[in-house]
Amino acid sequence: MPIYEYKCNACNANFETLVMGSSIPECPSCDSKDLSRLMSACGFISKSSGSSGETQVKSSAGSSGCGSCSSSSCSSCGVG
Repeated sequence: MPIYEYKCNACNANFETLVMGSSIPECPSCDSKDLSRLMSACGFISKSSGSSGETQVKSSAGSSGCGSCSSSSCSSCGVG
C-alpha cells in the first residue's frame, strides 16, 4: 500500500494519499478524480562513525534534509 503524490488538474492542489489496490484517489480539496501522479523524491539517511569517532550523517534527499519532510531540521533523524 504505497503513498503517492498527486496534483489535481481541476484545482491545482498537491497532496499525498495512501492507495490501496486498484482504488482511484480523489482530490481532498475538490473531490475531482482528474489527477496527475507526481514523481516523488526518494531518499535515505545513512549514519556512520567517522575515523575520529564523530557521527557522520549523509542524506540523498537534497538540501532540505528529508525528502518527505518540509522541515530543514529534524530531531528524529538527526539531519539539519
